[in-house]
Amino acid sequence: MPVVNNIIRVGLKVIIGILVFIILLAIIELIYLFKGEVKSTAPKEIKKTYQLQEKAYKGRNVFVLSSKNGERSDLVIMYIHGGSYVGELTDQHWNFMRKLVDDTGAIVIAPDYPLTPKYNYEDVKSMMEPLYQEVIQKVDPEHLVVMGDSAGGGLALGLMETLGEKSIAQPSQLILLSPWLDVTMENEEINEVEKVDPVLNKMALKIAGENYSGKEGKENYFVNPVYGPLDKLRNVTIFTGTYDILNPDAKKIEKRAKEENADIQLIEKEKAYHVWMLDIDDENNMEAKQTYQQIIELLKKD
Repeated sequence: MPVVNNIIRVGLKVIIGILVFIILLAIIELIYLFKGEVKSTAPKEIKKTYQLQEKAYKGRNVFVLSSKNGERSDLVIMYIHGGSYVGELTDQHWNFMRKLVDDTGAIVIAPDYPLTPKYNYEDVKSMMEPLYQEVIQKVDPEHLVVMGDSAGGGLALGLMETLGEKSIAQPSQLILLSPWLDVTMENEEINEVEKVDPVLNKMALKIAGENYSGKEGKENYFVNPVYGPLDKLRNVTIFTGTYDILNPDAKKIEKRAKEENADIQLIEKEKAYHVWMLDIDDENNMEAKQTYQQIIELLKKD
């Protein structure tokens, strides 16, 4: 009976995950039809207490967040948010970026890149490549950190791999938080990890990944950076938890990095779930607070 119950529980989780994601896609499509595009907006509290600029870029917005009254450092962080390439910046992302500003004095640049299902990776690439190149014309790459969570982590890595092949200067650090490195979800180890993952669903992510990659992008390492060139990357740190179905691909790229002598460090947290480090406001979540402090220590190296 325990085996049967476990099979039923896993089956229900898969079905519920698929239904939730299909409903989410349907809602987004309706918003496109009746309201136009989904774009990120900053919380009112952020606008009141921080210096916030919204700059139009390629039909989207780029947010520039900094301290209004506190001291500023030379550090600039380009933060690329997650959300399965479907979701915009959330309150959780804004809170995390606010904390980065408070604790480092950095300026945070947050691109509101195009979202699927209306757009795919080509639209994202058309925005993010020139944006990064414009940023490094104004910011010394030695003072620039690129950071991304989940889908944003995959996008950050794919972007740096692509620009590296074009001999574009890399940032001083690339920090990836529970990154989504292969949207095909074909790694067989994912099936085992899914049994303990309390957040993500493999089939739901596959739907999002297919929308993002479109017909042509499944073999493109901008979409699936786990297969991309690693030789031009520098100072890459990947945070991943063992209760995250994206963990097997993080370990896969770590193995490649060791074989190819690439500059990638994997920090793996036992029993940690997807993007646990963003839950810094949970007073009982010591793992989130500890990992956040590790991130701050990395940033202060610059």
